[in-house]
Amino acid sequence: MKLEDFDYELPEELIAQVPLKDRTSSRLMVLDRDTGDVSHHHFRDIINELHAGDCLILNNTRVLPARLIGVKPDTGGHAEVLLLKQTETDEWETLVKPAKRVKVGTKISFGDGLLQATCTGELPHGGRMFKFDYEGIFIEILEQLGTMPLPPYIHEKLEDQERYQTVYSKELGSAAAPTAGLHFTEELLDEIRAKGVEVAFLTLHVGIGTFRPVSVDNIEEHDMHAEFYNLSEETAKVINDTKARGGKVISVGTTSTRTLETIAQRHNGDIVADSGWTTIFIYPGFEYKAIDGMITNFHLPKSTLVMMISALASREMILNAYKTAVQEKYRFFSFGDAMFIRPKAQKGN
Repeated sequence: MKLEDFDYELPEELIAQVPLKDRTSSRLMVLDRDTGDVSHHHFRDIINELHAGDCLILNNTRVLPARLIGVKPDTGGHAEVLLLKQTETDEWETLVKPAKRVKVGTKISFGDGLLQATCTGELPHGGRMFKFDYEGIFIEILEQLGTMPLPPYIHEKLEDQERYQTVYSKELGSAAAPTAGLHFTEELLDEIRAKGVEVAFLTLHVGIGTFRPVSVDNIEEHDMHAEFYNLSEETAKVINDTKARGGKVISVGTTSTRTLETIAQRHNGDIVADSGWTTIFIYPGFEYKAIDGMITNFHLPKSTLVMMISALASREMILNAYKTAVQEKYRFFSFGDAMFIRPKAQKGN
């Protein structure tokens, strides 16, 4: 299967640069997997697609304000550091700009010395290892000095940092938001619960690798980045009880989907409490075992995320839906509109 098979034409002006004021006012395209037909709604209408006895699974990861701008005391030069992952030795794997000017031993100061960093190692692709020195609680200092690590295709300043967090974000550790969840409000979730739909959470910390392009022509040769996930016994029970009563399991976003399908793959189709690192790569031919339907945003051309949803519907259905979304001027990517890939044989009310 070729990378070009997952390409589509996207005018740059359709890439959403800022979030809408009302989270639920985004547009919602519903894709019927039985027919390939699409219909057009607003996100608040998602409640009409969910039914009593179903469950909705959301990723409660919280984005680190991981972008730091500092100064090298010895030269006065500026450096941008993006935190990716903390190691067992209490160092941080990062991306740095300009990387060529940051060698092992280079020191960077942030916030007039409130936070100090020393480069302890060089990694490929602009990566650097850093050891940080500070007094107090690191996360509190980070929230004071850092900003949201917005995707590279967003060029506008984010006025409210919380708009790049879901309203249910809890577990700090992501380098990017699980963007399908940005459309929900607490009020909408309460309405969904009141309809008899169970709402449960898992955690997958989104890595910066989610933005790295596929660089091979044959997609089966692509190596996926690793991300940490955790599924509790409580959420596993919600999912198993839903399946037992014939309800549908609806995942919110590719990250929730990635977690659930990883666990099902590792446990012979069963959903159990589990945690670990996943490198699962889902593309057409993959057999879904955990989920029935998915709420997701519109993804980058030739991305692994387009491949993932093409395995749930079909490549032809997805590319046709995306063509329609372009024609109807939907808003794309992180701050854009949403799609609901409906479970088979389930029609909206």
